[in-house]
Amino acid sequence: MSESAVATKSTRSKINLVDHAVTLIIVCLVGLVMNTVGPKIPLADGFMGMVVIYLITLVGLALTRFAPFYLPSVAWISLVGIVATLPWTPGSEWVVAQAKSVNFLALATPALAYAGFAIAKKEIEVAKHSGWKLVLVACFVFLGTYAGSVLVAELILRLQGV
Repeated sequence: MSESAVATKSTRSKINLVDHAVTLIIVCLVGLVMNTVGPKIPLADGFMGMVVIYLITLVGLALTRFAPFYLPSVAWISLVGIVATLPWTPGSEWVVAQAKSVNFLALATPALAYAGFAIAKKEIEVAKHSGWKLVLVACFVFLGTYAGSVLVAELILRLQGV
């Protein structure tokens, strides 16, 4: 058996669906609060949308765990969501209507905040060893990204005659 196949099997066997389900409930509750407070979507509307997203995610995680071939969980969850919203899938109109009541930017805010806090020990060690070089590269990347965005925006605005 190849090394990647062994790694894949061990990764799949570590997915604990109960732990993920509980964690997802907490994430959905935080998302529901953000969805209600930020874009001011009524709680009942956002709740049903969050339940739909929760169920799609759980089905995707179950497929990650039990499917006869391996795909990352994000791929399975995306596929389940796509299939659930295809026009010829029974009930897709209802799924789409419920999902429309969830502001995905409101869901992204706590996720991005958590990602900002989730710095691993290895990343801290890399930063310590890189020192000033890492800061210099980061500054150039930020500057380049900003300058590129400004140039694209300026070009688009000029093409539109603004």
